[in-house]
Amino acid sequence: MRLFGARLRGRLRFLPATVVFALAFSANVFGQEAKAGSSIRFSLNFPGSSPESYVIEIESGGRATYDSMARLTPEADAATAFHWDFAVATSTCDRLFLLAKEAGYFTGQIESGRKLAFTGEKTLSFRDKDRTTSAKYNYSDDKRVQQLTLYFQSVALTLEFVRRLDYDLRFQKLALDAELKTMEQMLTDQQLEEVQAAQPLLRKIAADSTVIKTVRARAQRLADSFAGPN
Repeated sequence: MRLFGARLRGRLRFLPATVVFALAFSANVFGQEAKAGSSIRFSLNFPGSSPESYVIEIESGGRATYDSMARLTPEADAATAFHWDFAVATSTCDRLFLLAKEAGYFTGQIESGRKLAFTGEKTLSFRDKDRTTSAKYNYSDDKRVQQLTLYFQSVALTLEFVRRLDYDLRFQKLALDAELKTMEQMLTDQQLEEVQAAQPLLRKIAADSTVIKTVRARAQRLADSFAGPN
């Protein structure tokens, strides 16, 4: 398990960093895979972790949603639902849908079957007008599945920052600076995906006069550094 700062310790489990989500395919090949009305869905269920569960769904047109259940504080009695809408670039959609195609749309056995540490029950699903398929796994030896898993887990990291920052802005503004510093470092280390999804909240923090000036400046700097989907 990787640890990304004190507040992230023990929360999310990841694939090895050697698995890289980067493929050099031409744009015209990518575009053939993301057919209208299709979607890819990734879910993770990991009781005792934070978040305890989450679901990310990306449609072929780039519309995406994130839903998670997590305790807002370590002392909270129960998990709370969080929802966030965001958009994914066309080039990213094309890569994801091509990987799904090459992985057989998750119709076969994708679980490695090896005795490895449990890192949460994962499910990859695909839907279009012709089929609805899915497969569960803890760990897969399939490189396409590994790349998809790493991508989705990195998206979850980004959006869990959004969840915590939203809570901090409302209830504990003094915690914002540490969270933003951790996010900034993880962005520098290229550990996050779809960071532009955090822009609306970061700009809200930057515009809030009740937040310390240096924190507002950090939030604005982060928001300005993200390129939107295209």
